[in-house]
Amino acid sequence: MSTSTWIDDVTAAQLEDDPQPIHARLRAEAPISWVPEVGMYVASSYEINRQLTEDPETWHGVISPSGHRTHGEGTVLSANGEDHRGLRAMMDPYLRPSAVDEYIDSLVRPYARRLLERIEDNGTADLQAEYFVPVSVRAVGDVMGLDQVSEDKLAEWFKALAEGARNVAVGPDGTWADPDGFAAADRAKREVREIVDPLLDQWAERPGHTLISHWLHDGLTEGSTRDREIIYSNINVYLLGALQEPGHLMATTLVGLLRSPDQFDRVVDDATLIPRAVSESLRWVAPIFAAAAKVATRDVHVGGLDLPAGTAVLMAYGAANWDEKIWTAPDRFDLDRPLQPHLGFGAGSHACAGAYLGTQIVRVALEELFQSIPTMELTEDVTFHGWAFRGPEHVRVRWDV
Repeated sequence: MSTSTWIDDVTAAQLEDDPQPIHARLRAEAPISWVPEVGMYVASSYEINRQLTEDPETWHGVISPSGHRTHGEGTVLSANGEDHRGLRAMMDPYLRPSAVDEYIDSLVRPYARRLLERIEDNGTADLQAEYFVPVSVRAVGDVMGLDQVSEDKLAEWFKALAEGARNVAVGPDGTWADPDGFAAADRAKREVREIVDPLLDQWAERPGHTLISHWLHDGLTEGSTRDREIIYSNINVYLLGALQEPGHLMATTLVGLLRSPDQFDRVVDDATLIPRAVSESLRWVAPIFAAAAKVATRDVHVGGLDLPAGTAVLMAYGAANWDEKIWTAPDRFDLDRPLQPHLGFGAGSHACAGAYLGTQIVRVALEELFQSIPTMELTEDVTFHGWAFRGPEHVRVRWDV
């Protein structure tokens, strides 16, 4: 089904390690192509990704097979039409900018300061492990209503769910190449239920100001509560996407700045530049790189291919953000890059519901970091990893004390 034989040899390991060279070649030769290792068509160009996100009648949202296996039925990622509008009515109110602005500062800033007080006199740290991940999981966990769950446990959950979601490889017969690759995710989901079930019992009687409590009630008639299976499948989505991605975005933004110290100094001196740096970071290394999918509702012609109704296409947003037709030197982190809409949070009706919350968590965390440690440098080169979700595993830095 591939248009070029080399595509048949692309492996999941190659995509996890460094997907951009593969996607660059795909954009040049087959911007939408069947990738046997993934068992799906993959869209690599900005034009095609944008086209599919902006035509919800022809292209319905659908979760990737590994994502469906990991999260379960009824996620916002795979809902469409009235079902999707109903789920967004459940999710959006507590995530709107006006709502987030009410709680973001008190949610993030005190905890960020406490973490920085522990390390600012050390002169060295792995900021990914010691700052970015804890801030990310604590902030999102508290918004969700999981304030009694430790940062370590929250991080363990999202790493387990990520392990399941990235277990994309299928055999020639379409079955999972590594069915045991979902074991950690399944274990995490059982633990989530054990902790959240009593909270749902409590919020059913006495609604609280938490994201999950809002999900239980919002958009329904008074006194009604939503099916818990729907709640749980979407909790899984948020635990994976929302818990880890602000941390990845913080880390990627810092790495982009530190690789160009003059840009780092500018942002440290002028905190109003942080949102611009965060936006460029989203384009440069999209934390949700290739996790969303669309399915054709009718026979279509796209990217030179005739695809029958029911064809699923994986959206490689991180690849689209490096499309050479849209951006000059897309591999370069450039604070002064002319503003151009990117797909760091997707687009269209299925754009990330938590986009504003995520960027505000990152903004506050970086403001506190740059105020506490205004000069620093990397002690080793930073490597990025992941295809469905991409970010640095370590960000080791040093500074004068």
